[in-house]
Amino acid sequence: MKHHSFVHPSITLLKRAIDLTFSIFCLLLTLPLLVIIALAIKLSSSGDILYCQIRVGKVKNFNMIKFRTMVNDAEASSGAVWASSNDSRLTCVGRLLRKTRLDELPQFINVIKGEMSLIGPRPERPEIVINLEKYIPFYSERTFEMTPGITGLAQVNQGYDTCIDDVRSKIAYDFAYSLSLTKLHRWLLMDLQIIFKTIVIMVLGRGQ
Repeated sequence: MKHHSFVHPSITLLKRAIDLTFSIFCLLLTLPLLVIIALAIKLSSSGDILYCQIRVGKVKNFNMIKFRTMVNDAEASSGAVWASSNDSRLTCVGRLLRKTRLDELPQFINVIKGEMSLIGPRPERPEIVINLEKYIPFYSERTFEMTPGITGLAQVNQGYDTCIDDVRSKIAYDFAYSLSLTKLHRWLLMDLQIIFKTIVIMVLGRGQ
């Protein structure tokens, strides 16, 4: 039996076209800023400039790229854990990058490669997904047929996850976004709202 996607076909094409165009444009536009951030990270703490981390994607796992915001080997003793609002592992530069979400600029590369979208559910780490599936029914279904995003409805309304209760309350946002993908006008309105809220968070430094 042939599977029919719930995502409107026009949205699939338009969303990918916007992802590619916007990501290439932003990488070129912010190139001087990328160089400044890279130098600030290198001069302020030891370790690599970029940080790659395995995340669960739409079809397969991928390496999500970010500017390094934590001290080197931050999880050497703790293993995979969520970041907290006043995480002691953050470097001075990393704390600023987190607040403005500038640490996520390299993820435009993931978008160009088709591993991520500009807007979508937050991609989680495989080991954390395994744990969450034990406690939260239908957790994996929240990303069904959706490419994970740099920003998204759940991210701009609640921020980063710090515990299982945060994830439980955010699932509704992910399902709400998936419903918007069934109608072209509904999706356009939803994405515009998310983009506006993302810009506000960056300008006001409300990231975590």
